[in-house]
Amino acid sequence: MSETYFFDTYALFEIIRGNPKYEKYTDSKAITTAFNIAELNYNLKKLHSKKIADFFTKKFKQCTVRILWDDIINAMDLKIQYKDLSIPDVVGYIVAKRSKVKFLTGDEGFKSFENVEFVKK
Repeated sequence: MSETYFFDTYALFEIIRGNPKYEKYTDSKAITTAFNIAELNYNLKKLHSKKIADFFTKKFKQCTVRILWDDIINAMDLKIQYKDLSIPDVVGYIVAKRSKVKFLTGDEGFKSFENVEFVKK
């Protein structure tokens, strides 16, 4: 059985782009949150089109996991400390820790965090 990772928005973009450094994660079980999917949809609409954005939003729908109230509280504590991190990604990081899976990202802001699988372009 393949390993499970939390795919942040950065990782989702790299998977869509076909980045070879992310190829080994395409067979992994992916989890993410609706916040990350919303951020992905918005940015794909800005960069490409509604059709492409909505296609990938539907494709990743089955990967979304529930966010608990404590996840939001803990994520906003983290956001206060690290102001440059996005809200969807700090929520995702907390969900990844709670879910006991690695947080997959190429976001430099998370590079030194524990429980992170850091993969840059």
